[in-house]
Amino acid sequence: MEWKKLLSTEKLTPENSEPKVFSDYPINEFEKDYNKIVSSAAFRRLQDKTQVFPLDKSDFVRTRLTHSIEVSTIARQLGIMISKNTTRYCPSDIDNEDAEGIASVLLCAGLLHDLGNPPFGHFGEVIIGDWFKEHLDSIQYEDASLRTWLSEQMTADLENFEGNAQALRILLKAKNNSEINLSFAIISTLVKYPTDALSYSKNDPDIKKHKLGYYVAEQDEFLHISENIGTYDGSGQMHRHPLTFLLEAADDIAYATADLEDAFKKRLFSLDSFIEFFRNSYNHEDVIPFGNPAYYSNILIQELCELRGEEHTLDRDSQAFQTWLDHTRRWLMYVAVYSFSRNYREIMNGTYREDLFTETNHSITIEILKGAMSRFAFDDSNILKLELSAQTILSFLLDKFVHAVLYSDYQDKEKGFIPSKADKKYLSIFSDNYKRDYKNMKTGDEGMTCIYGY
Repeated sequence: MEWKKLLSTEKLTPENSEPKVFSDYPINEFEKDYNKIVSSAAFRRLQDKTQVFPLDKSDFVRTRLTHSIEVSTIARQLGIMISKNTTRYCPSDIDNEDAEGIASVLLCAGLLHDLGNPPFGHFGEVIIGDWFKEHLDSIQYEDASLRTWLSEQMTADLENFEGNAQALRILLKAKNNSEINLSFAIISTLVKYPTDALSYSKNDPDIKKHKLGYYVAEQDEFLHISENIGTYDGSGQMHRHPLTFLLEAADDIAYATADLEDAFKKRLFSLDSFIEFFRNSYNHEDVIPFGNPAYYSNILIQELCELRGEEHTLDRDSQAFQTWLDHTRRWLMYVAVYSFSRNYREIMNGTYREDLFTETNHSITIEILKGAMSRFAFDDSNILKLELSAQTILSFLLDKFVHAVLYSDYQDKEKGFIPSKADKKYLSIFSDNYKRDYKNMKTGDEGMTCIYGY
């Protein structure tokens, strides 16, 4: 793979030329894409989705929108660090123009990386997938069950609903809408898992195959983008875009530090309990100078204790913890860029199979921080109660909306397949943007129409 192709500004839908006079004050294509993203309805909808704490009304707690802004910022900084680093691993094939493009692509991709996440996050994904597993045989379309209309891959798409694939779907279906018609480089970077629903496995040694990354409805367009950009090698091998590794690292860093700060602010754990959890998460026999990642994790937790001092008040602990998380974030960024630089050839050849924290000085640190979120936040009884309510909420919406949409076009009065008054009201709730995207993409293929909306 090479940067001139990887940073392609080509788009699926051609855009009108700008007046020549605009070239007097040039803006690169990725900056134009950034403007489209922040102005788009799809991005603004993230403000109503909480990040970790469902239905939380606090202004402090992060939403998907603020989380995405943080990921975008970290990702851009990682991109700058790649071309500016002074180590012997600094890539020599990245020129100034490439460096500017890398930072801009990561800035945009960070804003979009959670675009397809449903309400209630990953638990919402499970609920949606389980709903289709339960209902595909019982829902009737024309004179047969919905499942009989679907190919094996279509069925797997629905039964394994995935936010990453949904983000790609939203972007590609909206490409005819000029507000979010984006460059290939950004779209390709967003696809963490360039794998379909029939090929992914959580146990695969290659990280790119741990989840599905695109639905069959977007497969041809994604293949076209991948061929253009150079991540598809023509022999059936689909590689991750190199910048995807940095985007994923930025997401992990934001999740492991900023979200942990939210949990502390909500008093889901004390600093004493966090320090105890941290210290019990690695083997202290491995704490030997420069001999094991546990050594560097041990240094970090010692620094937190020193920042805290002897005055164990809530305000003091809060200030110390925030300062420590900022410091820890910088270390995680450092090792992510170091790993990208050290494994650069493998990444560019499409043969690197791990995340960027593997075999770094802080590989244990990132896992401890993620574990702390599971221990103190995700298992909190209040959060669990709210998540359980998600099953009732999402199942109800799917019951109503799927039926309303399914018969919005196909009607047969003799067989009773006609929209009810309630169906029409449910349809009226849909955004005009979605209705327009549906009409633009409609092909007449019944299998595609009844399940993918075109």
